Amino acid sequence: MKRFFSFTLLFVFSFSVLAQNKILTIEDALVRNRTTLAPANLRQLQFIYGTEDYVHLKKVNDKDVWVRGNFKSSTEQSFLSLEDLNQKLNAAGLDALAEMPAINFYKSPEWMFTANGNRIALNPTTNKVRVIMDKSIANKEIAEESSAGYVAYVDDYNLFVTDGTNTKQVTDDGSRDIVYASTVHREEFGIMKGTFWSNNGKQLAFYRMDQSMVTDYPIINWATTPASIELIKYPMAGDKSHHVTVGVYNAETQSAIYLQTAGPAEQYLTNIAWSPDDKFVFIAVVNREQNHMELNQYNASTGAFVKTLFEEEDEKYVEPLVPILFLKNNSSQFIWQSNRDGWNHLYLYDINGKLLKQLTKGNWEVTDVKGFDGKGEHVFYISNQDSPISRNLYQLNLKTGASKRITQGPGLHGAQVSTSGNTVIDNFSTTDNPRTVRIVDVKSLKNKTIFNAPNPLADYALGQMSIFTIANKAGTPLYCRMFKPANFDSTKKYPVVVYWYGGPHVQMISNAWNGGAGDYWFQYLAERGYVVFSLDPRGSDNRGKEFEQVIFRRAGEAQMEDLMSGVDYLTKLSYVDKNRMGLFGWSYGGFLTTDFMLSYPGIFKAAVAGGPVIDWRYYEIMYGERYMDTPQENPEGYAATDLTKKVQNLKGKLLLIHGLQDPVVVQQHSVRFVRAAIDKNVQVDYMIYPGHEHNVIGKDRAHLYQKVTDYLTEYLK
Repeated sequence: MKRFFSFTLLFVFSFSVLAQNKILTIEDALVRNRTTLAPANLRQLQFIYGTEDYVHLKKVNDKDVWVRGNFKSSTEQSFLSLEDLNQKLNAAGLDALAEMPAINFYKSPEWMFTANGNRIALNPTTNKVRVIMDKSIANKEIAEESSAGYVAYVDDYNLFVTDGTNTKQVTDDGSRDIVYASTVHREEFGIMKGTFWSNNGKQLAFYRMDQSMVTDYPIINWATTPASIELIKYPMAGDKSHHVTVGVYNAETQSAIYLQTAGPAEQYLTNIAWSPDDKFVFIAVVNREQNHMELNQYNASTGAFVKTLFEEEDEKYVEPLVPILFLKNNSSQFIWQSNRDGWNHLYLYDINGKLLKQLTKGNWEVTDVKGFDGKGEHVFYISNQDSPISRNLYQLNLKTGASKRITQGPGLHGAQVSTSGNTVIDNFSTTDNPRTVRIVDVKSLKNKTIFNAPNPLADYALGQMSIFTIANKAGTPLYCRMFKPANFDSTKKYPVVVYWYGGPHVQMISNAWNGGAGDYWFQYLAERGYVVFSLDPRGSDNRGKEFEQVIFRRAGEAQMEDLMSGVDYLTKLSYVDKNRMGLFGWSYGGFLTTDFMLSYPGIFKAAVAGGPVIDWRYYEIMYGERYMDTPQENPEGYAATDLTKKVQNLKGKLLLIHGLQDPVVVQQHSVRFVRAAIDKNVQVDYMIYPGHEHNVIGKDRAHLYQKVTDYLTEYLK
């Protein structure tokens, strides 16, 4: 079939390279990009609780001082110095601090910070101090305070709750097999913690995970003498999964019960939420097949199942990611997020499970909810309504359904909302603007700029970056990002490096500083004469359900097809040398890179696959089965993604990289591929990073990218 592509130029930002001649080092691109070369910001910028005033840390005479401002004031005033803070601490009988701590002024009228290892709350009016968390507990891996002064923590696998004076051991059977108050389900479904305090802070919902039935998996620690084995629990697709239950501990009665979640032991208990009166707990229960969800209500005192409010089904998969959010001024109504109509939107329900109305609608996604205004009449949310690669803050009237855009202009806008909802801190960037911070009056939409970050790369000779779309075979627009070489000459032929990810929950390209790239490696390559190209293929995030779900049961097929559209576009450019093209991806991108090299051999001369999934049968249940079903249900799909069976197709050079302590994509993936290559007499290259898990971070990240650069340069230059 003849392939057509369309090219839509959205915007191009050109860096002047004539007056700038510094060249990025690999440390600049991969380490200093997070420090001295990161766009400057206002440190710890936040609202003061109950006011329209903001504060942030500022250097005054080489000392950290909190300064205060607001929308109406023309200047910022000193708010809190270290001397002022120490006077308050001394008045409370506490030792002075040697340096200014990070302070949370927004969470409550009390200032919350860590002093000499203790987590404390200071009343700025009375100078009275509450010790929220003693330093003996604050350093524990799992510790969470409640609004009533209780602290839940885990010690020697068991759950404890203390009020600072009396400590209660809630469980006594904790072990490596029985895990309490921790994340469960491999941190899928938006689960990031295992303890959930009630609104009044007197009851604690917590996870209990029995993983005794899950196979032990060895991770080798090469730092010991001799090397030692650290066993983790890793439930592979099609195998046994762990069993999770939810307990509720009452700190006043010092008693615990377990919710009667019933159903199969192998199910997912996700998105835990408390009712406003703390009488009920709500859980989004997902079956192991991940195609059916029940939003269930349970009695927090007895654990009894009350009712199923509603259900959601999908022929492919459902994936609840956000707990229900009760309205601020109506405890009988809540907001639920769902992509049931093809896009992630907000729905208003009553406590009986009746759908009252869909609050947002359109071919765009709600990406975050920022909460309510002071009166509870409006909800604030961030969406990509104006463009899939931009974000803006909106205010929605819950009664009328009218929506109002608060942040203005293109770009990636992040927002903080004052307690009243009358003022917003708008922190945003675009491709040509490292950062701007504005204060916005919500009613009038007038704004005041309080900070513009200088260009941290102003002294460097950089390439020209552009973001645009091309159409894939089906005519779907795909967002692309390109860095042309510094001192670009259209009459020359340049080698190309393509970087991609392509999996769910990731969107690489955005109308933000550096095009959404988190480091400057692409510019580093552009300075050295490369065209660097990326695209977000189908399967990527924030483009709607259909765009993502096309990968269901056939991981990689749609993404590779879309990359071929990218290759078609690139090879038609007069300045691209199609005989010198390289490919690089990590994790899901490592899988796609390896698959592409084997499924479309000869297009790329060299490739690097980091932390790659080589066979989805060896990946974890929760993520793998969502997109692939089980190996028993989808044998053809799993066979197609077992890349060890295609190793003989390799024509170009391929480097595999793996962190030796990787607990996410275990090293067995790449090792099996190397073994298959040996069996087929195919040459591949291999690099390991001892001491690193799934991502190589810290100072070694520069070493990693130097390795990738050198490898690609060897075969493309």
